[in-house]
Parts: sequence; C-alpha cells; structure tokens
Amino acid sequence: MDGVRTLDRQTVVGLFEARVAVAPDDVAVVSGYEQVTYAELDAAATRLAYQLVDLGVGAESVVAIHLRRSVETVVALLGVLRSGAAYLPLDPGYPVERREFILRDAGASAVLTTPDLPGLDTTAPALYVGGIGLDQPEGPPLPSPGRRDRAYVMYTSGSTGRPKGVDVAHDTLMAQLDAFQDLLGRAPGDVWLGLTSLSFDPSVLELFLPLTTGGRLVVVPEPAVTDGYALLRLIRDNGVTHIQATPSGWSILLAARFDEPSVVALIGGEAAPLPLVRRLRARVRRLVNLYGPTETTVWSTAADIAPDPVAVSIGRPLPDSRVYVLDQALAPVPEGAVGEIFVGGDGVSRGYLHRPGLTAERFLPDPFSPVPGARCYRSGDLARVLPDGQLEFHGRSDHQVKIRGHRIELGEIEATLSEYPGLAQVAVTTYQDGESAHLAAYLVAATSPGPDPASVQAFLARRLPAYMVPDAFVSLPRLPLTPSGKVDRRHLPAPEHSDARTVTA
Repeated sequence: MDGVRTLDRQTVVGLFEARVAVAPDDVAVVSGYEQVTYAELDAAATRLAYQLVDLGVGAESVVAIHLRRSVETVVALLGVLRSGAAYLPLDPGYPVERREFILRDAGASAVLTTPDLPGLDTTAPALYVGGIGLDQPEGPPLPSPGRRDRAYVMYTSGSTGRPKGVDVAHDTLMAQLDAFQDLLGRAPGDVWLGLTSLSFDPSVLELFLPLTTGGRLVVVPEPAVTDGYALLRLIRDNGVTHIQATPSGWSILLAARFDEPSVVALIGGEAAPLPLVRRLRARVRRLVNLYGPTETTVWSTAADIAPDPVAVSIGRPLPDSRVYVLDQALAPVPEGAVGEIFVGGDGVSRGYLHRPGLTAERFLPDPFSPVPGARCYRSGDLARVLPDGQLEFHGRSDHQVKIRGHRIELGEIEATLSEYPGLAQVAVTTYQDGESAHLAAYLVAATSPGPDPASVQAFLARRLPAYMVPDAFVSLPRLPLTPSGKVDRRHLPAPEHSDARTVTA
C-alpha cells in the first residue's frame, strides 16, 4: 500500500502535494549544480516522514532541524510537516549552549542533521537526512496535519536572556501565505532566493510560497550569504524574480552593484533608512517594505514604495492582520501621535511554547475584533498613524538608552547618520568609559577612502542635540550580522578612543 492520503488542501502539505500532482517534473529546488523536481522532493520528504512516524512523532511533536542550508533542509521541512509534527530550526552557527537549551526547552522528539555536524547533548534521537530519488516508500497513510495543529516553533531572544519559542499553527502560516499571494500575485515562473536563515521567521515566506504555488526555490549556499558578488551571480544565473532581505542584507547586494530591474524586492526585519530605500527602489521592479513580529507569523504590514520616495512607512495591515496604535490605557491614540503597536487578526500565533505566564502578558484579548475570543499581540514597537492611514515606525518602547540624563532612541541617530553621503551601513550603540556611558557610531564606507569622522560628527551636530552626537566613530569593513541577517550589536568592537577619530577594526 502506498502513502496516498486525503489531505486538507489548506495546509502547506496539501498545497505542495497539489503542485506535485500538477507538475511533477518541474524543478522545485536549486542548490548549486543540483536541481530537484517536485516529484523527487515529494518522494524524499515522504521517506523521511515515515522514519519520523516510526519514532512515534506525530501531531504537536517538535522535530529539530539542525542542518546547513541545502536541498536536505527543504526535504527536512516537508518531511517533518508530512509526519504531522512541527519543525524547530536549530542554526548550526549558534553557540552549542544555546542550541542545547532550545532542544531541551522545546522538548524535541528528534533531531534531523548530517554526519558532518557535531552531535548535541540531547536525549532526542538523531536522524540523518539525505537521498534524493523518485522511489516512493510503501506504508500506511501518513497523518494529515490539521489547520490548528502546530506547524513550527521559532525561538527569539528574550529580555531576560532566556530564548523563548513562538508556537505557530498551520492556520496562521496559511494566512500569511494567502496574504502574500494577494499582495504579490503568483506564477509558476516565480523564482525565490532562499537567503534567510531558517532560524529567522521570514524564511517561512521564501521557502513555502514558491513550493505551494508552483515556483522555484534557489537555496543560497552558506559561504555566499554575506558575499554580495556571489549572491549577484546566483541571482542572475538562476533568473531570480523575488528577493527578501534585511536592510543590512540589501546593503551587501547594493555594494556589489546590484541592479536588477525585473526583481520584486522585499525589505524588512529592521527599520529601512530612506537613503538605502531610494538606492534600492531605483534598481528593482517593485519594492515592498515589511513589518511584523515573529509572534504574529512573519509580516503584519506592507508598504509599496513608490519611485523616488520622500519617506519610508511600514504601510498598512496585510489582509490577515489587524493593527492598532494604542496608548498605555489601550485606547487608540489620536492621528499623528506615537503609540504602541498591537497586532490582531488571523496571523496571531498560539503564544510562547511552555510559557503560559509570558503568553498571558503579551497576548491579550482583542477589544476591537468582532470575533469572539480573538487575541492581539502587544509588540513593544512604536508607531504613529499618518494622515493617509499608513503607519510610520518609531522604534521600541523599551529600547531606549540614557546618556547624561537624556533618553535617546538609537534609531533616530542611525537614521540621521545614514543620510551622510558615502556611508553604506551604520550602527550606533553605547559603551562605557570609566563610570560614564557614551555613544559610539560604527561606519561602513561605500567607497575607499571612507568619510572623515570629524566631518561626520559635524554633520550630526548640525542635525541632532549635542547629547545625541556620538563621541567615538569606528570604521569597519562590514557590520557583524546575526544568523537572521540583522546587525549583531553584541559583537561590535569596543572603541579604543572616545574622540572623533576613526578606529579601524
């Protein structure tokens, strides 16, 4: 008996199988010189699903994916979902202690890995992923995931230093994919760049949208992730049509002279500075600025950026989302006033895995939804509603620093700094000099030699209060990034001087 089963077509598994039935010989995934068809990917994922079921894995189970980016990663994702379980990304680049904590905290039932990766201290059995072919395994029907079943668990950093797992169901995942089909349209000829780390939730969009709509996924090999020229070759060689990246990731591509007028570009994960947005918009067919917390299943708002933009907003809610800007009493703020972003709608996740107290604190009853029992997520992000109804991002409510008694939003300094000509990337953070806290600016020049730091300091002094002008300027060849592509502020080198001279690291 083969593994044929009746599936809910409104899950990733069901939609993927529908594409296999329609076009089994179409290429689904490209990784280097390897091309895998929908039928081959289907067979490999089915074999893996049977192995997992034999281990007792099923609905609500969590299976860790501890793999470097490859075709095997895509097989693992689909195999886990086909078994009825949820996947748990486990980035090999994370510290061992963090990976092992996540495994324990999530209660993983199994770990999917490869022999070349070091083992982890866990009681969960390890399965090696590999073997692409058309031979379909025989066995009883596999379980069909339900819309309310857990689909994946994505760990994010916690304010206490303890990572927390966001628990996402199939129905919220499908709401996100449906919203982006409405936003972007779909075509079997779409080719998505698989650039985002599996441990960063925007990967959900670029992995599953093409595979559920008949498109193609181009997996970026690990060494190319931060190599703009290698990425550009990959984009051109494979006819990539859709690219999603953080502002830091787009800076890397623009530094490599990215100019692809047929590409649809998505930017998100960090506040997008206007100078970067202007440069990028001039080089692509369409640019969409995105905002969304992991807790509300990837993206919640979108803004189509017009040619020659004069400002950057985070747009309006996606079809699956409801977004409110509220004051401390949870009442809507007046138009133009800054308040906290609350997100409701179909994208709100199930909460934090094994953290009912924290879930109750951040996931609140939605006072504005007509749906009984609806919840909204308190993001901690700040915004204001513009006269045209779009949202303007204003940083974090809890991400302020205090210098000489003044409360400072670092994002405001970075936004001003990014307007200085000749800078490709910037970051601002604090450092200690004796008992005093100071501001440090980190500069990545667009060309060599870089700008004179005294000129940069004078530029800022003309636009910001004196207490917001950094004391130290550090020149770097590139900013350190986290596996998810954001600026890794913890690994910015401490300044050696507290004057306005450039320190080359």
